[in-house]
Amino acid sequence: MIGNDWDQKLRVIWSSEGFKKFYTIVEQEYKNKTIYPPKNNIFEALKLTSYQNTKVVIVGQDPYHGEGEAHGLSFSVQKGVKVPPSLQNIYKELYEDLGIPPKKDGDLTNWAKSGVLLLNAVLTVVKDTPASHRKLGWERLTDYIIKVLNEKDEPVVFILWGNFAKEKASLITNPKHLVLISPHPSPFSARYGFFGSKPFSKTNEFLKQNGLSEIDWS
Repeated sequence: MIGNDWDQKLRVIWSSEGFKKFYTIVEQEYKNKTIYPPKNNIFEALKLTSYQNTKVVIVGQDPYHGEGEAHGLSFSVQKGVKVPPSLQNIYKELYEDLGIPPKKDGDLTNWAKSGVLLLNAVLTVVKDTPASHRKLGWERLTDYIIKVLNEKDEPVVFILWGNFAKEKASLITNPKHLVLISPHPSPFSARYGFFGSKPFSKTNEFLKQNGLSEIDWS
């Protein structure tokens, strides 16, 4: 289904009757409504960042619900699409934290390929209807992904922005890992603790302390 080690790690989910029944509902949604991201991009985060290569997890809410925006990576948009406000704020914090100037586009594929799993808590959404697939069933899968990452012997940084993401915090119990929690980078909440939280430098310092290569956030 994914094409890397996630297939083995998630085989209990893929083969379960509950997931098969749930995914039938997802497929019906794609047939009857406009759903984002495109169906072949639903699992893009897992495809680009294997279990073994995951050093950092950034948990988002659900995909962007505007046309052409979502492509399966949390907070990321396709090249050529206007950078959304939340990602603009992420870029602002990145500049304040590490001095890296904002990219012209919002495509975070390079982060994914360097070991940052850009995982939304919910993997699909109805066009123009935020949170429309919340509680549909995706949370069972994304909770399980966090649980198997929690079992890794190699330290992982979990970056949880906003309430959807904070719900995953209780699943991270391994003391080897670092959990960074702050408000969502949305314009509605960023000034209440996202700005100034320095997640990028904290992540790289933790990786460095544990003998792991730092993330190139540029």
